[in-house]
Amino acid sequence: MLLMKKTYLNFISDDHLLNCIGNLHKAYVKAKKNITKKSFYSNKIDTFKLTFDANFNEIDEGTLIQSEILRQIDKSINNSIGTFHEEILGGINGFETGKLLGYDIKSSNNTLFADIKNKHNTMNSGASEALFQKLARYANDHKNAKCYWVQILAKGSFCELWSGEINGKEYSHSRVYKISGDQFYALLTGQEDAMYQLYKTLPIAIKDYLALNTLDNKRIKNSALDELKSGVKESNRSIIDQITFENYGYYLGFKNFK
Repeated sequence: MLLMKKTYLNFISDDHLLNCIGNLHKAYVKAKKNITKKSFYSNKIDTFKLTFDANFNEIDEGTLIQSEILRQIDKSINNSIGTFHEEILGGINGFETGKLLGYDIKSSNNTLFADIKNKHNTMNSGASEALFQKLARYANDHKNAKCYWVQILAKGSFCELWSGEINGKEYSHSRVYKISGDQFYALLTGQEDAMYQLYKTLPIAIKDYLALNTLDNKRIKNSALDELKSGVKESNRSIIDQITFENYGYYLGFKNFK
């Protein structure tokens, strides 16, 4: 990739930003390519809900199924969005990503460790308990370290000690914190509006990235809907009926679906 002459952000290099965007773009391409009828069916489709959606929301079946396919793509992309933030933050001078080492971000001098979640509500109580215990271990092993549960998309702007009851047990530690995405970006960069700067420059940087990279830049068409429509032509069923027959043909009364 060519080095861009203009500077997007002053806390990471242009190359690093464009590489992070490129990695996320590849994840989108992979997710779209993966949606075949087989993968679409990998989790049972709720055709009762599809029936209600089609009738109550007055959506034609083709559009409805395309929306469901996009929902599945979106679900697979969510983890990649979290990885994008990890990669961006790992490019800030003095910090690095952990990859498979147990942490997402740490400072080079081991005074900071962080686990990054893209959304505030992605963990159940068991996962929350395990995360607190992990961060507490890092804090105990590194006496000068502060450890953070980072919520990129949080319900407020905060940086506070993480304490409270999890699974009926009281947890607290003098150096274990929870922090919102904006404040974590500010902490690592020393710039209060760092996350906002990233948000504002992304459309420009994405456009530049796509202009430089023609590989996989064509509109990708997943095959699931085409496969379904092909089956409908042969069976003369509606799309929803076809999905129901192919997913629940073993249910009582469904095997003779007309």
